Order: sequence, then structure tokens, then C-alpha cells
Amino acid sequence: MSDADDPEDRGVQQILSHFLSAWNLVADGRPVTTPSSVLLPVLRDGAPAMLKIATHGEEKRGAALMVWCGGDGAARVLAHDGPALLMERAEDGPSLLPSRGHTDDEAIEIMCAVIARPHRPRPAPRPALVPLSRWFRNLLCERVTGCPVVALAAETARDLLSVRSESTVLHGDIHHGNVLHFGRRGWLAIDPKGLIGHRAFDYANMFCNPDHEIVTDAERFRRRLEIVSRAADLEKPVLLKWILAWAGLSATWMIESDLSPKTPLAVAELAADALIRAPH
Repeated sequence: MSDADDPEDRGVQQILSHFLSAWNLVADGRPVTTPSSVLLPVLRDGAPAMLKIATHGEEKRGAALMVWCGGDGAARVLAHDGPALLMERAEDGPSLLPSRGHTDDEAIEIMCAVIARPHRPRPAPRPALVPLSRWFRNLLCERVTGCPVVALAAETARDLLSVRSESTVLHGDIHHGNVLHFGRRGWLAIDPKGLIGHRAFDYANMFCNPDHEIVTDAERFRRRLEIVSRAADLEKPVLLKWILAWAGLSATWMIESDLSPKTPLAVAELAADALIRAPH
């Protein structure tokens, strides 16, 4: 059966057509399919926007969080109905990837500033969010055995999650590709996971991105730790524990998907070594 004959593909195309008509949009490119959504660049009254159709529950939760943010630290939502989200579109210019002109220090500082904005309290009732205890379930159930640093990450995550702490609204997936430049609006986040828990979690994923060479450099790791600890006002041992826990979870997901976990395992090792040396 060809893609055109796929019932799921036809259903998504029908949804796209429906919202193009309902919201008076004009397609401005070809649709891009990801594992959890379909994205279509569009024009709304001549202005660029992005139409996103969620095909996974995680994306629907993320869309609700973007609506809640109201454009503060995240792309502004222009319309939202069921699985469909219409949001402002990022510019084609600046990027946080190392090949696009920003130093690693600059990229980390920009992401820290972006992360802090969705963390702010808001008067609007927050949407349904996933607690970190559920997000970490694959690591906590110890399906992965025989890897000491993953076992240490699981123990660390268990300890972190057992302590009653702040419950902050979290983006859940901050990395170099999820913080984009929106012209006069500056740097904003896209594609949140919609989690809730300790705010330090939102800074951990940066340490596993953007590529293996950068994140496994011990001196670069130490430099990042200094920048994030200062910018986020987090004690280094606390931040290191969340980095270790997150890297262990990432490695677990990759092992379960038959992918190489070498990058998150290397980051977990760096965090574990730094924790041994950190003052307590």
C-alpha cells in the first residue's frame, strides 16, 4: 500500500485541509512528519505561521502548555482546537547549533534565560501535566541491568523524587533545536513535553546536546556547569544529580530502542565524577 493509500495519512491530510479552510490559512511549504506530529508552514493574513497537527498524546499536552504560557518564553499560540495548533513561525536566520555562529557559552546562556520564563507562576489554571515520577518510570523500574552508571542514575533519581520539593511547570525537552529565534520576539521555546517537578530538571537535557564531541569534553562540561549554576541559581550538587538522573533516563530509552547510548552514558559519567568532587 502506498503512503497515499494509508488511512492514517489520509486522515491527517483531511485534518490539515480542514484547518487550512477553518482558519483561512495558505500553505507555504510542504508538510513535515515527525513521530508525534505533522507540521505545515502556512501564511495567515500574509504573516508566516506554523500549523501543527498532533498525532500523539504527548504533543497535545505540550500544546496545552504553550497556550498556558501565553507567548512568554514559548512560541505564541494563534489558534488551538483539538489536535491542531497554529503558532507563530521562527525565522530562518540565527540558530543555537554550533555551526551557526553562537559559541557554546552563548547558547547555554540563551537557553537558561528561555527556560526560566515558563517556570514563572501564572494566574491561569495550569493544564494537566506529567509528574517527573512518571516520566522517570523506565529508569526507576530498572529494566536496564549490568551498567553501573545507569544503576547509579536510577538510585539518584529515586532519591531526588522521594524528596518533597518545588512543583514547577517544566518544558521537559530543552535543547539546541527546541529554542528558536523569532525575530523581534527573540529566542523562544517550542515542542514542550508538559511536565511538572523540580525546576533543575529543565536544565539537565542541555548537557546531552548538541553532539557527542561537545558534551563529552570534560572542560566544556565544567564550563557549562558554572554557567548554568550561576544563571539558574542552582547549587552544583543539585544540578549534577539531575544531570546524572536525566542522562541515565536518556540512556535507558536509547537502549530500549536498540540505539547506542554512548553520549548520555558519557554525560552520566561526567556528572557522577563531578559529584564525587563537589563540596556537600
